[in-house]
Amino acid sequence: MAEAIGATRPDVMDEGAGGPTYVVAGAILSCSCGTQLNRLKIPYSHGVHLKEKAQLNVADATPMIHIMPFGNCTSQLNPVVQTGEFDIEGVQKAPCIPSVSTPWMDGKTDVLIENEPALLSTCMNMCLYGGYIQIEDDGQELGGSSIGGTTGFGGNIR
Repeated sequence: MAEAIGATRPDVMDEGAGGPTYVVAGAILSCSCGTQLNRLKIPYSHGVHLKEKAQLNVADATPMIHIMPFGNCTSQLNPVVQTGEFDIEGVQKAPCIPSVSTPWMDGKTDVLIENEPALLSTCMNMCLYGGYIQIEDDGQELGGSSIGGTTGFGGNIR
C-alpha cells in the first residue's frame, strides 16, 4: 500500500499498556457541555491506515466535517443556550453546534500524517463556548454499530 505524501509510518501503540494510542476514523468523542457522544469523522483518508481504518491527524478538527454535534449544549457561554428551553431537570439547553477553531492539542509530533502530528487518544480540543472535547475511544476496535445512550464528560462506554 502506498503511503501518503509527508506521512511517516507509525508503530502500533500497545492499547493494553494504558498509554496513549493512535486515533482512527470512527473514534468516539464527548464534550463536557454536550448531552451525547458522537463519532469523529474523516471525509477522505490521509493514506495511512491502522487496523484497516484511516488514521487521523491533529488538523482533523473542523466542525460539521470531523466533529459533529453532541446532542444539546448546556454551556451558559453559548448565547443560544441562554435563550433556550429548560428541560425536565431544570437545565437550560439548545441544540449543539460545535465551534472549534484550533487543531487538537498534544498530538504525536514525531509521527506525521500528511505533515501534521498524529492524533492520539489523549488529545483534547475546546469549543469556543467552553466545552472540553475529548476522545473516549480511539476507534481501533469499534465496529459500525451506533452509539447508544448518553454520557457525561469522561464517561466510559467500553
